[in-house]
Amino acid sequence: MAKPIEIKSPEQFSELLKNSRIVVADFYADWCGPCKQIAPVFEQLSAQLSRPKVATFVKVNTEADGAKAVAAEFAVTALPTFIIFRDGSVVDKVKGANPKQLQSIVERLSNEIENASQGGSSSGSGGIAWRGADLPRGYTDVSDAIDVRGLELLNADDTHFSVRTLFNKDKPSALSKDKAASDEKDWVESDTDEQLLLFTPFNSAIKLHTIQITSLPPADDDDDDVPMRPKTIKLFTNRPHNLGFDEAEDIDPTQTIEIGENDWNSNGTASLGLRFVRFQNVTSLVVFVVDGDGDGEKVRLDRIRFIGESGEKREMGKLEKIGDAPGE
Repeated sequence: MAKPIEIKSPEQFSELLKNSRIVVADFYADWCGPCKQIAPVFEQLSAQLSRPKVATFVKVNTEADGAKAVAAEFAVTALPTFIIFRDGSVVDKVKGANPKQLQSIVERLSNEIENASQGGSSSGSGGIAWRGADLPRGYTDVSDAIDVRGLELLNADDTHFSVRTLFNKDKPSALSKDKAASDEKDWVESDTDEQLLLFTPFNSAIKLHTIQITSLPPADDDDDDVPMRPKTIKLFTNRPHNLGFDEAEDIDPTQTIEIGENDWNSNGTASLGLRFVRFQNVTSLVVFVVDGDGDGEKVRLDRIRFIGESGEKREMGKLEKIGDAPGE
């Protein structure tokens, strides 16, 4: 329906991020051969999927005076680079002239684009996942790398709750304006005490930079049964299977995190920065919720998102072009 919009200034780009739910940006340079090769694919996707105030496709010339600052802001160091934004936040990134990967990501958006155009909402089984906080600059949501078949959550009240709920792509029902009554609860609570042990295997080695945890217990101070938010988290990397609670108490974690009251934002989400050097080539992660932030007996988790890199080396400094074969 529309050609990609050429970005002339950071102000123009910021305005588009505010006014369009989804923005797909092509960062390129005139001298870049692979950029020229994939340009027709990008233009075709723009023609098929552009929708006013819903989906906007833009091109950012990394060497143009007005657009150079945009490339710097989002740490673009390789060409071409495609960055996908949802509600103003980075949700995915493609480096290199890889039409199949670009099409795959954009196709995941197509249902969401169509639904939004018709006034509907996105589905939890497809599209881009909801997150309760912005992404750290230069990193993406790598939660899709989780091997959901191997997920295990110990001491969860499994009568009503499922571990896969933690990685549901939908916005938590506790934040929805329309809180329809339902027997299905889209969060997890601990069972016999406040502790939880989550084992998360990944399909490929990843680099973890941040964990975003969303916890939305109801505000009812007079009810002793109201669950708490987690307070102390211990992380263990590259374990072949889940730990037991005694073992998790005794061995040294990769990192221990204390979550303070001020760490929770208005969406009930805490962005927990990791010691990045300790979380390279992670194939599995054990998250041990040690205690909660009050005197209750249960802890509640609504969503978890893993933020980092898919494993490829991050090239900093000079811009480089990425071709399909050596020498391009």
